[in-house]
Amino acid sequence: MPESGEAEFQLVFPPLPASVTSIDFTEGADVENGFSIWGIQLKGNNLPKLVLPKEAVIHKADKETALPNPVIEYGKATLKGKLLDFRPGMSKTMTLVSWESAKGDISEALVEIQPDGSFSKEISLASTTPVSIYMSGSSPLQLFMEPGKTTEAYINLREISRRRSKFHSEEKPYGEILYINGPLATVAQELNQDMPDTNVQDKVYKDMKAFAGMDIDTYKSKVLELSAEVQTEIDKLPCSLATRQVLTINNKLSTIGLLRLAANTLTSAAIQANQITREEAQKYYMERAQKIPADYIPNANFAILNDLQATLSSNYSNIVIGCYQKSDDLAKTWGTDNGIFFDIVRVIPLYQSIKNFTPLTEEQINTINTFPSAYREMLTVANDELLAKIEANKKKTGFTVNEAGEVSDEDLFASIISKFSGKVLLVDFWATWCGPCRMANKEMIPMKEELKDKDIVYLYITGETSPLKTWENMIPDIHGEHYRVTAAQWNFLGKSFNVSGVPTYLIIDREGNIKYRQVGFPGVKTMKEELLKVADQ
Repeated sequence: MPESGEAEFQLVFPPLPASVTSIDFTEGADVENGFSIWGIQLKGNNLPKLVLPKEAVIHKADKETALPNPVIEYGKATLKGKLLDFRPGMSKTMTLVSWESAKGDISEALVEIQPDGSFSKEISLASTTPVSIYMSGSSPLQLFMEPGKTTEAYINLREISRRRSKFHSEEKPYGEILYINGPLATVAQELNQDMPDTNVQDKVYKDMKAFAGMDIDTYKSKVLELSAEVQTEIDKLPCSLATRQVLTINNKLSTIGLLRLAANTLTSAAIQANQITREEAQKYYMERAQKIPADYIPNANFAILNDLQATLSSNYSNIVIGCYQKSDDLAKTWGTDNGIFFDIVRVIPLYQSIKNFTPLTEEQINTINTFPSAYREMLTVANDELLAKIEANKKKTGFTVNEAGEVSDEDLFASIISKFSGKVLLVDFWATWCGPCRMANKEMIPMKEELKDKDIVYLYITGETSPLKTWENMIPDIHGEHYRVTAAQWNFLGKSFNVSGVPTYLIIDREGNIKYRQVGFPGVKTMKEELLKVADQ
């Protein structure tokens, strides 16, 4: 590839029949980082007419209709729809992300796409919830789902491609990018339209270097200035009042988030501008964090968190999880401890406990009986599912819990791997809270079964940042040898093997030599290839 980064090439194929009007060109679905071009027109430049299902309609927005309050109840919500212009060989899955305020959490679910492009997914929710559809090569699509309701989504792949195109992005749209029916359909329709950037976080992150060297007060002034500019843009948008209200809520919550992370942002800016090294980052961060006064964000500014409509923002769950410990102070400032914020902050610690494999106590069960029914049902179902999983885990095999023992730091790793002398080792430095770690573990299950005769040992090492109960109940689904080391041992191993993030992988040959090292999951295909290089020696 030349320095310009651009190159030309020509492909020659056998002649196609004269009746062929379009072709697809793909390297194949199983080719890592492969590319595909769909619907290449051989008889002119115009694409065939887009055929829309009768359900794919454009909703006329009532400009004066205000944003309704979300429904607070627990139940099943359904997403169904179709990818328009879908072809065999395209991705068979997409990810549905729900921004669940009551959990202070983000939930992900894979949605399988059928051969005709249709899909259907059912999830449990405790309220009207903002959700996003993530697809390869596309910006997230924004929708809303509601307990007891169905959200229909007809996704226009043709328009997605046009927006991404270097050559066609300024041309006339190929219809709506998304046709929606269901809860807040008109708002979702407008949010997915091609509109000016109204995300203050994007404005900060796109020009991160500009914040390098700023002090805390200057940073705050700049963020508030950008937030005001965004709000002016929102107020001018030719969309419905309801959509402007959602965007305004997003802006207020994003601004709070940026101010809460002032020290983090300034540190990242300094790194990007080469003002400091990554090794100096922690000290730089602490110096700025210590200068942030307690009233950096006045408590009055957090009042948006007690607005029921604020839970319709995808930003709410991130902000509330960082602020729920301030609830007593906020109650004093606001003069009340009632409202959606206080309901949610009572729920979050209990849900997080369940998530970390700690069932509710009898006292906690009695407490949740005083909660609104939606949250009581949500916690009861989650707790019952956890108890069932704990019982099921007791019957599972295929994993071994090991003790590192009392050895010096210098001898620790040699002591761990000595048990597996003469075998090929895949060492996985991971953590229970690491989403990519958990995803990689699931994706490698078929690979481990395929390589079961290759005399490979899968060795998992984590530290005390992985809560003990969480770890104990997670590893039954991760077949292999497991170690949970002390914080000091983890730090030593991290420095010894340059574990700059999790997951970090080592492949060790039968003589104990490290043959491969990778920070981040490289994909099943690469991992399999690297393992076989060593196993087949």
